[in-house]
Amino acid sequence: MAKASVQYYGTGRRKTSTARVYLTKGNGEITVNKTALDDYFGRKTSRMIVRQPLEVTKMTGQFDIKVTVVGGGISGQAGAIRHGIARALLQYEREALGIVEPIEDDESGEGGEGGKKTFRSQLRRAGYLTRDAREVERKKVGRHKARKRPQYSKR
Repeated sequence: MAKASVQYYGTGRRKTSTARVYLTKGNGEITVNKTALDDYFGRKTSRMIVRQPLEVTKMTGQFDIKVTVVGGGISGQAGAIRHGIARALLQYEREALGIVEPIEDDESGEGGEGGKKTFRSQLRRAGYLTRDAREVERKKVGRHKARKRPQYSKR
């Protein structure tokens, strides 16, 4: 029977998209909804956004990433996956270092063991741990869109 590998989980959200991200030790394969990353996202910028947390922490090619993402469009899904990968990397770091209590960031951005930079400080500084809460504003009654008014006619 095969040995079960350790798995790290993170949930990411952006606009109306939600991504469930699973990290396992591997060679850098990224699968989104059972499709390779390059096939799922046609735009180069979306693929770049997904890989950003791995590049900041210098963990590119060390994890196989399996993602299930629902809702929203391409941009929202890419942002949700980035958020989920960042959270999963935090879980990996906590278990690798054996940390039980939450890590406190000091002002210099240095933290963790012996003053070396932690994933948390690197990801926080890059802005990948913050959930981007911007959503589409709803359309109002009597307006063309959320804020656009009908043209005013004096006569």
